Amino acid sequence: MPSPFPGMDPYLENEQIWDAFHHQLITCLYQMLLPGLVDRYKAKICQRDYVSEQPLFTSVIREVHLEEYIEIRQRGQGKIVTMIDVVSPGNKTTAAGRQAYLDNRRRGKDHGANLVEIDLVLQGEPMLDYSREGLPEWDYAVTVTRATQPERYEIYTSTLQKRLPRFRMPLASDDRDTVVDLQVAFTRCYDQGTFSAEIDYSRDPQVPLDDDDRNWLNELLKAEKLR
Repeated sequence: MPSPFPGMDPYLENEQIWDAFHHQLITCLYQMLLPGLVDRYKAKICQRDYVSEQPLFTSVIREVHLEEYIEIRQRGQGKIVTMIDVVSPGNKTTAAGRQAYLDNRRRGKDHGANLVEIDLVLQGEPMLDYSREGLPEWDYAVTVTRATQPERYEIYTSTLQKRLPRFRMPLASDDRDTVVDLQVAFTRCYDQGTFSAEIDYSRDPQVPLDDDDRNWLNELLKAEKLR
């Protein structure tokens, strides 16, 4: 059963669901990219980790978090060409998660890699490396930073009420960009992960929404229920 939303599904931000969604989305992106990379590049799903601490009475609960991302390297040389990362709620809501993400971004820049950062999270503080001042409003964004122009950002955006964007993924400077349709990746991810069976759409999604989006969401789910 497909998601009732035209683009990103905000119910996936639930802490009980997100990790599986993150893993499935990275896997689908990897599967979509792989056929076009075999001649000059090799792709690998990598992991970063961080530890969160939660006080509980007189003790502290420590939890290890693992987050996947994709590295694309040149064959032979092994140089990192492009890094694709997906922002998690933990990156935007916890100090340890944020630092782990920023450290990975810095590592990519230090290696001279192109960066593709996919943010499908409404909650928490933005992970942007640039100001939104003077830019149109959006809910979700893909930010592409090319190694050849590290101070310039290509921003592909979407709102809750629209499909996710296509974006141009850079590879080596002498190669053509690859166009990636994030909505196609999301749809495949949602279907393969069978997330419709995990989500209770009768509940509030527990993400920050303005009145217009909340009314739209309620009407959408009401219409979906009547089908």
